[in-house]
Amino acid sequence: MTAFRQTPSQTVGPFFAYGLVPAQYGYPAPSLAGPDLAGEAVAGERIRIIGQVLDGERQPVNDALIEVFQADAAGRLPDGRRNDGFTGFGRCGTGTDAAHRFAFTTVKPGVAAPPAAPHIAVTVFMRGLLSHVFTRLYFSDDATLHAADPVLASLPADRRGTLIAARQNTPAGPVYRFDIHMQGSRETVFFDL
Repeated sequence: MTAFRQTPSQTVGPFFAYGLVPAQYGYPAPSLAGPDLAGEAVAGERIRIIGQVLDGERQPVNDALIEVFQADAAGRLPDGRRNDGFTGFGRCGTGTDAAHRFAFTTVKPGVAAPPAAPHIAVTVFMRGLLSHVFTRLYFSDDATLHAADPVLASLPADRRGTLIAARQNTPAGPVYRFDIHMQGSRETVFFDL
């Protein structure tokens, strides 16, 4: 009888970041994706997204991996044919930052499919999850567009705020703070895809 082993999505363990972003952790292997989604030549407002993955005790998770996927500033999704440095896809682990943060550099996305508000798709991998979870990041300065967004409109009003990243203007440019709460009273809305 053949013994089958568990696949990565069936195994609880802190190996996601080491295996999927090895360069970030100092391993001599290239990463297929990193935290920079848009090179300097990409048109649009350059932004940073910074946050933490917080457990049920509101403590930062030190071995999570965040994946993001987004449209460019004109609302176009990546199709693999571009040569301007926009990938629209990134990965960042929380294990190399002293505060266990993830940080992405990109351009603020435009509207990909009206009436949806500009957003970024977010996937979270971490210990204790047998399967990754999906959420979205919306931008606090797009509040007028949020009312027409069908995904936000489908949520209870008191839960929508868990998907909104707060803008901070810094000397280095706009920074959006987006913390992901895995449990508790501020639990982030996760989607069943």
